[in-house]
Amino acid sequence: MAPLNGIRLIDLTHMLSGPYGTMLLTDLGAETIKVEPPGRGEGTRQLLAGDPDYSRHGMGAYFLTLNRGKRSVCIDLKSEEGRAVFLDLVRKSDVVFDNFSAGVTERLGIDFASLSAVNPRIVTCSVTGFGGDGPDPNRPAFDQVVQAMGGGMSITGLPDGPPLRSGIPIGDLGGGLFGALGVLAALQERERTGVGRHVDVSMLDVQISLLNYMGTMHLMSGHVPERLGNGHFVHVPYNTFKTADGHIIIACIGDAFFERLLPVIGRPELEAPDYRLQPARYADKERIERIVGEELVKDSSANWLARLREARVPCGPVNDFAQAMSDPQVVARDMVVEVPLSQGGTVRMPGNPIKLSGGKQSGRKPDRFAAPPELGHDTDEVLETLLGYGPERIGELRRAGRVG
Repeated sequence: MAPLNGIRLIDLTHMLSGPYGTMLLTDLGAETIKVEPPGRGEGTRQLLAGDPDYSRHGMGAYFLTLNRGKRSVCIDLKSEEGRAVFLDLVRKSDVVFDNFSAGVTERLGIDFASLSAVNPRIVTCSVTGFGGDGPDPNRPAFDQVVQAMGGGMSITGLPDGPPLRSGIPIGDLGGGLFGALGVLAALQERERTGVGRHVDVSMLDVQISLLNYMGTMHLMSGHVPERLGNGHFVHVPYNTFKTADGHIIIACIGDAFFERLLPVIGRPELEAPDYRLQPARYADKERIERIVGEELVKDSSANWLARLREARVPCGPVNDFAQAMSDPQVVARDMVVEVPLSQGGTVRMPGNPIKLSGGKQSGRKPDRFAAPPELGHDTDEVLETLLGYGPERIGELRRAGRVG
């Protein structure tokens, strides 16, 4: 039995931040009912949908990945009849998760106050750009906006170059991740209190949280950190280094690892007694990393990594996607999984990083994942079996366009 078996989640999310959070909860066993507008469905159904490389059966990579294992029900939330159907679903559910713009759930009458009136145990979660309060929560925000506003971009990139966003959309993904974490906390509290809570996650708040110790350092000292490229403001050598055929990372955190590095590099200049301690190494950071770099370009990444690993020096290759997703460690931990498609075949995608004991009962094994849903595939079944609607009522709702 999966850890979240018995938890029913209504998924109102779209694009990336919300769907990623609900994907994580679905992977862990939540029964997820994705509520989509009739017609075209959720926005990411259209992204890459016709691309020959990045789609399967009319569904693009975004939708395939983020909606694996979910069920799809089409409800017109803007109509009174559709909202009544939705509230019936809420009565039978545990969680409602959205990433609408601020104020949308209130305008639709599906905010926490409205939903808790029909189900006091309901947990709701809203992931927005700036949260539910503050001086201006209604500003539109996307991933790169909060990456920029959250400070992380200011320290990403080379010292003489412009600020750069993270290569992965950490603003969106971070919001979804913290949303899922907040839902789990609220569900645990509900076990004690019997009532639900609203989880309010701001993507900007998440970026500030991820500054972590560097944020504390700034607040303590007033110093504003600058871009260092791939170097470090304490440890030496700690950087990306070019080899004869690629790039590798060496991360000597502390004096002991530097001692282990010396015989591998084999340059007498690095044997200076002062370099045995971090302050002297940092004072000569550019010289030390230049010397290390001069040696590394003389041999291949594979040979250097073998020697560094034998010496127990922290190191790793700078992998491209193909290399990363074929790494034996990644493959062994089921981080590339085969997800079935409803029209046949499978698609490979990243797995779930949360590993619990118990094998496939915990959601670790690839056969745990179910197909992403066709639009409205589960509408009739959910309305009939979960809500007890008869064929006549379902037919009326469908003819009126309130469900689809």
